[in-house]
Amino acid sequence: MNVQSVELKGITIHYQEYGGKHLPPMVMLHALGKDGLSWKSVAEELSEKYHIYTLDMRGHGKSEYTNEYSFELMYEDVKLYVDKLGIDKFTLVGHSMGGTVAYIFAENDSSRLEKLIIEDTPPPVEREAVSIPESPNAPVLFDWNVVQELMKQLNEPNPKWWSDLSNISVPTLIIGGGESSNIPQDQLKEVHDKILDCQFVTIDAGHHIHETSLEKYVEVLQEFLS
Repeated sequence: MNVQSVELKGITIHYQEYGGKHLPPMVMLHALGKDGLSWKSVAEELSEKYHIYTLDMRGHGKSEYTNEYSFELMYEDVKLYVDKLGIDKFTLVGHSMGGTVAYIFAENDSSRLEKLIIEDTPPPVEREAVSIPESPNAPVLFDWNVVQELMKQLNEPNPKWWSDLSNISVPTLIIGGGESSNIPQDQLKEVHDKILDCQFVTIDAGHHIHETSLEKYVEVLQEFLS
């Protein structure tokens, strides 16, 4: 693993790299409250065949805490990141928060992607508003403002996140966490039906599939990627 950082429009983003630079590139986006290192076990398993970049998204890990947070800003960060590093076409993997960012990237820039992999995440959909949590008393390992700002978006989601799913024109894999996940699996099936070239696989392991069922998760990825 090689730890690096890059400046994107005045924001410092940290990331980790795995695998030889001659290998096909893959970018992995983590969940809310996590960081790039949450992909370490998966990246090590895939690093013989891919050059993998695991980002600390803004407000997470060692990346910079900023005044603004949104799914769209994180999408812009990823776009600036791959441009800065000269990554032309790549496979994009996203989980939870990172999955929503990955959908937005694929809806707007499918031509940049080889394949898209989403872990147990539909785009945010209209729902009954949820109270925005106040800052916890104990310190957390990320900027709590991320939670508060993204919760506002979850309470009033952009309808384009769903309507633009048909723009995704690359082979896509959605992995659902099954009945033990807190994510409505029927929503994942709806996403599957809206994307032209899409596979839907269930691993009954809850929302954090790559952590709770690593071996099966990697097996499913490898089959799709081959």
